[in-house]
Amino acid sequence: MDVELRHLRCLIAIVDSGGFTDAALDLGISQPAVSRTLAALEDVLGVRLLRRTSREVVLTAAGVRVLARARRVVAEVEDLAREAKTGRGRLRIGHAWAAIGEHTLEFQRRWTERHPDVSLHLVRTNSPTGGLAEGACDLAVVRTPSDTVWPDTAAGRFDAKRFDRAVVGLESRYCALAADDPMARRRQLRLDDLSDRTLAVDPRTGTTTPELWPVGSRPRVEEIHDVDDWLAVIGTGRCVGVTAESTLTQYRRPGIVFRRVRDAPPIPVWLIWWRDDPHPATQDVVGLMAELYRDNTTPTRRGAGRAAPPEGQPGQPETR
Repeated sequence: MDVELRHLRCLIAIVDSGGFTDAALDLGISQPAVSRTLAALEDVLGVRLLRRTSREVVLTAAGVRVLARARRVVAEVEDLAREAKTGRGRLRIGHAWAAIGEHTLEFQRRWTERHPDVSLHLVRTNSPTGGLAEGACDLAVVRTPSDTVWPDTAAGRFDAKRFDRAVVGLESRYCALAADDPMARRRQLRLDDLSDRTLAVDPRTGTTTPELWPVGSRPRVEEIHDVDDWLAVIGTGRCVGVTAESTLTQYRRPGIVFRRVRDAPPIPVWLIWWRDDPHPATQDVVGLMAELYRDNTTPTRRGAGRAAPPEGQPGQPETR
């Protein structure tokens, strides 16, 4: 027989109530049942936990140690049960690269102000679903090259049968290049400027592929597998990268500059979650993220925050 929660609760009740009779009343069982339960716990552990005297029940040395652990175990189980029932005790938001960029800090601040009872945790997982499919988070922020790849379950992108999603904003595309690159002297670039370069691409979580360019003028590709690797090869000057504007604020590096690609289409920022088990705070997250993108009035990024996204307005879940 293994240790059970009823054994631990019985021990705690005896100590807290001061005896077997009152413990039986607290637990709603008979006094003989309390005695049998305690005896079963002592048999499983192989130690004596309590000594009865004519006036009181006294813990043994082993009982003192077991009681402290029992209280922690029972408290953890009760916390687990509360969280499972309410679902609001903790919120984990996954992302592959840059969360929601310049809005990340403000999102954390506003969330804490508006939902002090829900602890927020940001989790970076380099997977196409931002850690959602792996169980690392409750919701995830993802970005894709174009909507045509979303149904590509073979590539691990998005399974509409399992996940729901909502677009929360749009971000402009920027080119990352070495600071001593001749093109770094320009304020903005065009896609044609990059067609004869080598493009660093993360095939799992990157936002840009060669398909962004017309056939016949696509850049060469060097595959990488993480944002840090992406920055490393760009810093050497061997490659350039095209990314969402969120990367600018999250991954500034000496020797690398970012220039806006003026003729590239914006990148949609999606929030995704489990269709059959959404976190109770999902719509609150969607609303707050969409609010931050919508209220973005920085002149150089106003277009990315206000442009009409595909398949509806920011903050509206997709209908199928």
